[in-house]
Amino acid sequence: MKKNKIQNITIVAIGIIIISAIIAYNYSSEQTKQKGFQFGNDLAQIQQDVAELQIKFYSEKTKWNEKTITKEELLKYYEEHVGKFEDIISKYDKLSTPELFESSVELFKISSETQLKSDVEYIKWITTGDESAKVRSDTQIQEAYEYENLGLMEFQLAKAGIIEFDEAGKFSPPDNVMKQKVIQISENMKNECDSEFKNKMNEFDSDEIEIKWFNCFNEAEKWKKDHLP
Repeated sequence: MKKNKIQNITIVAIGIIIISAIIAYNYSSEQTKQKGFQFGNDLAQIQQDVAELQIKFYSEKTKWNEKTITKEELLKYYEEHVGKFEDIISKYDKLSTPELFESSVELFKISSETQLKSDVEYIKWITTGDESAKVRSDTQIQEAYEYENLGLMEFQLAKAGIIEFDEAGKFSPPDNVMKQKVIQISENMKNECDSEFKNKMNEFDSDEIEIKWFNCFNEAEKWKKDHLP
């Protein structure tokens, strides 16, 4: 089984775990707030939609490999896929998210956005045969898994009541696991900046590209600071 397909199955499996965790949260919150119940259902539906969309994304590629559809039909579906994925991602911003779960929802959204970026690069590879696009797609799908895994960790901690809020309203996880994950993801983001903006000599082809790299690098640093416990 090819690497990207294995990674996709892993993403879907994590999504199913997330949905199960959300449902468990629903049952506990059903006796307290209808708002919390609705939030859990809505988030579960988004994650289910993402999982189903990704399964379909790769199943269409399999059909093309088996010559049951043409390349034109595959690319037409992929064009529709991008639009559908963008619509699903927009739903994260419409959730009525309890404060305790805001950080996990943000990570789920970043995971989905990264999956979409991976899909776009994958489509580019199918369209042009550009192997560098395939490499970027594989890297991004792994990053999407890491974001989603971290989001699940934060969700479970919040659901179990392990996260404690200090006076500033920031969470404090009980160990360093989350800190290590955040640092790891931040480093992956920086490596992606290098890959996108630096040439083979590890230099910049223009001042404009260097500025873009600088902004990309700073965004990775800001993300790390915002998410470090």
